[in-house]
Amino acid sequence: MQEFLSFIAIIPWWGWLLIFLILVGISDIFLNKKHTIMHNFPVVGHMRYFLESIGPELRQYIVANNREELPFNRRERGWIYASAKNENNYEGFGTDQDIFSTHYIFINNALLPYKLPQGHPNIQNSGLIPCAKVMGAWNKRERPYRPASIINISAMSYGSLSAKAIESLNEGCKLAGAFHNTGEGGLSPYHKKGADVVFQIGTGYFGVRDENGIFSMEKLVQLVKDNPQVRAIELKLSQGAKPGKGGVLPAAKISKEISEIRGVPMGKDVISPAYHHTFDTIEGMVEFVEKIAKATGLPTGIKSAVGQLKDWETLARIMQEKDLGPDFISIDGGEGGTGAAPPSFADHVSLPWIYAFTDVYKIFQKYKLTNRIVFIASGKLGFPAKAAMAFALGADCINVAREAMMSVGCIQAQSCHTNTCPTGVATQNKWLQSGINVKDKAMRTNFYFVKFRKELLQISHACGYEHPCQFNTDDVDINLSDKNLAKTLATTFSYHKDAVNFGSVKELVECAHLGGNLNLEHLQKTEKAID
Repeated sequence: MQEFLSFIAIIPWWGWLLIFLILVGISDIFLNKKHTIMHNFPVVGHMRYFLESIGPELRQYIVANNREELPFNRRERGWIYASAKNENNYEGFGTDQDIFSTHYIFINNALLPYKLPQGHPNIQNSGLIPCAKVMGAWNKRERPYRPASIINISAMSYGSLSAKAIESLNEGCKLAGAFHNTGEGGLSPYHKKGADVVFQIGTGYFGVRDENGIFSMEKLVQLVKDNPQVRAIELKLSQGAKPGKGGVLPAAKISKEISEIRGVPMGKDVISPAYHHTFDTIEGMVEFVEKIAKATGLPTGIKSAVGQLKDWETLARIMQEKDLGPDFISIDGGEGGTGAAPPSFADHVSLPWIYAFTDVYKIFQKYKLTNRIVFIASGKLGFPAKAAMAFALGADCINVAREAMMSVGCIQAQSCHTNTCPTGVATQNKWLQSGINVKDKAMRTNFYFVKFRKELLQISHACGYEHPCQFNTDDVDINLSDKNLAKTLATTFSYHKDAVNFGSVKELVECAHLGGNLNLEHLQKTEKAID
């Protein structure tokens, strides 16, 4: 034995490496039954699979140019990161965009920009833009709600996002005066850090279900009573990433905390159906919305991706005939999606936002309903120029999801569905979450929102408008093809947006239904920090 140990001791490091490679080679040739490459090219074949595993990172940081990556290119991510960190988010030496590419947009500025009058709220708070419409005003809900910010956080559940990420976003929303949509995973303690909350009800009725998984109105009413920060209810019919498809929450991911928040048992997979059990028809859905609104007193709306239009036509007709229905409608583009989805759904099912929204808006315009609905737009619109285009088409608010995730550190690793998110944003792994400093990330979320609104407001002023709601479909041109390079949105989509009943920003700020617990003093501090 002593001689054997002495022999081992004299083997150099490269000898051990050689022995290891020989063992790997033997394993590849004689034991490997799955991978032809590793069998035919032992040892070396492993390099192929290693390079494939880090391919996205290689392309992202070395191969791809600034405008090439998807879903968000490096230039877009850079703008979000710089804004969130309160750094210089300008670019020099002119645009590097291909301004003649299809779907490139041009915003038509005025000869003379809008000049803020003396005493205007935006003189001291250039990032202050409340929504021009009040949710629930038309239907005379008990607690109408005017969002204090036209940019807000879209539905992302606790469970899909980490506790620290949700907490950072909520505290950031509180600082910026924005609302935070819970997603269908229920109202967690991390959604209760001071921001206005839109509570989403999905097909699993998480947080408001009985022991049999059936929707419980009593639980919803109690939740609203116990949490006055809940300002609106959103009924999710579908989402852009996978409309018409349900989901599964694996038993392994259900902690005691998640079990209590969602009202689901531990140790058992939980199914989110593709459909609602509480209604089967469009008319039944409208009745369900009305029941929720009457029981809670809150504005109640729907969220959906868009495909077939006949159901939207039916919805508009019912709303016109009965003079009731959703107070707001969130249109989710097929290009959206913070969660996991089969490629066939993510790539092909449901329309992109710009087609989806314009189709739906024209239907509601035909039935003269646009003035009573707050239209919320969602689908890669978290940039000022894209937001201006959305407002020109008829949007009243913008919801951002992945862009908000980037503000708290997401690097587009695209591992959200593997529980291995390296930044701790989309994982339940405690070690990976530990790197998130909630106070720092909350301030970054705040800066992202304030800088976003400030830049959007500057674009509005450049076009001669006081508020983005005043944009119309003649204010933006869009490239269509090589032969017809640019046409207005009005010409492209064959409608003119209905004018919004807007008086002034001062009137919006003084509205009794304004949400956000608007802290103008904090916004002024943010303004000074940005300047």
